[in-house]
Amino acid sequence: MSIETILSRLDKPRRTGQHSYVACCPSHTDKSPSLTLREMDDGRVLLHCFGGCSIHEVVAALGLTLSDLFPEKVDSHHTQRERRPFPAADILRCIAFEALVVATAGAALLSGHTFSDVDRQRLMLAIGRIQAALTAGGYGHG
Repeated sequence: MSIETILSRLDKPRRTGQHSYVACCPSHTDKSPSLTLREMDDGRVLLHCFGGCSIHEVVAALGLTLSDLFPEKVDSHHTQRERRPFPAADILRCIAFEALVVATAGAALLSGHTFSDVDRQRLMLAIGRIQAALTAGGYGHG
């Protein structure tokens, strides 16, 4: 299946680089894009949700299977595993937004504001997304 077909099933898809895209994740409520996609030279499509959704959840929400992310035939002798499959720019964009959430929370706490349960949950989500982004980029422990 081509990446164009996959992108047509997503909300707010946008190109972030050569063969790289970002879109809203279909397996959770996503107001700003947290799903990155990258088409490899051999036709494989790599997906990662920085919101924490598994690859299985994402493909199921798209009505696909994992095999849809791979071309018909892949010559395993010529396929090399990418050490960092997501462009650093995509990872930095995700981290930058979540860091803004953390900074805003810190400023609110310093100003004496108390956090609601929703505020605490969003802060924990931001921290989790930052760690997921670091791990996806090969920088975290995961």
